Amino acid sequence: MRDEEFFDEQQGDIEGQEFLRVRTPRGKETLGIVEQRLGASRMNIKCFDGKIRICRIPGRLKRKLWVREGDVVLVEPWELGGDEKGDIIYKYKKNQVQWLQNRGYIKSVEESEEF
Repeated sequence: MRDEEFFDEQQGDIEGQEFLRVRTPRGKETLGIVEQRLGASRMNIKCFDGKIRICRIPGRLKRKLWVREGDVVLVEPWELGGDEKGDIIYKYKKNQVQWLQNRGYIKSVEESEEF
């Protein structure tokens, strides 16, 4: 493998890059947009079900998952306090967000920030 190919694979979010599968919400999972980072791997998430939750990144994902404001994430609400709290279990890349928009899972990200 050439160094350039390896570098492209490490980038992960290249415009023309194809992907095999996109993780879609199952069961109680919902999509959301990161509004504000609170610290200690917690953040405010505006979910597409109309609720604002304080979500955390579980320990198994803390070093693998870097989330910034404006990112689209998959949230799993807690069983107790699920309307207020949850876990971030996946972060979508730009091309995956476009795929979700085309399939009707989410409206455009700009429109969703208004609700």
